[in-house]
Amino acid sequence: MTWSDGRESGQSLVEFSMVIIVFLVILMGIVDFGMAIYKYNGVSQAAREIARVTSVHPCAASGALTCSPGGSAETAQVINVQKNLVPGLVVATPQCVDQTGVAPPRPCDFSKDYVQVKVQAEYRPMTPLLGFTGPWNMEGSSSAQIQ
Repeated sequence: MTWSDGRESGQSLVEFSMVIIVFLVILMGIVDFGMAIYKYNGVSQAAREIARVTSVHPCAASGALTCSPGGSAETAQVINVQKNLVPGLVVATPQCVDQTGVAPPRPCDFSKDYVQVKVQAEYRPMTPLLGFTGPWNMEGSSSAQIQ
């Protein structure tokens, strides 16, 4: 005698309801972690792009002999574009550094110095399991030789 009076379908429904919860939590975690990686890449790209533009347009006035980098209109425009692309992006003031990455005690030497840009943005995971870790601080840094 076989027991096929509908109890197997009830058992499979209970098993499915137990498994689907675990599957959805894992799937949401994968999507959330992917969004974190996407934001980290956005922060890194923002640092590279701001450093590139600031190295080409370091000063607000063309032909200035001494200035602090990052004051040009082109740099401000790129910073605004990157802030629109990466929500919560915070850009530190670009600074001159030498080849070792140390800020020199003198004004920028446009023939041999580099411009260094540091940016950061906060990411808050959406899934409950990753959310217990708190917000993640994404940081990026880039240097480019002043041209």
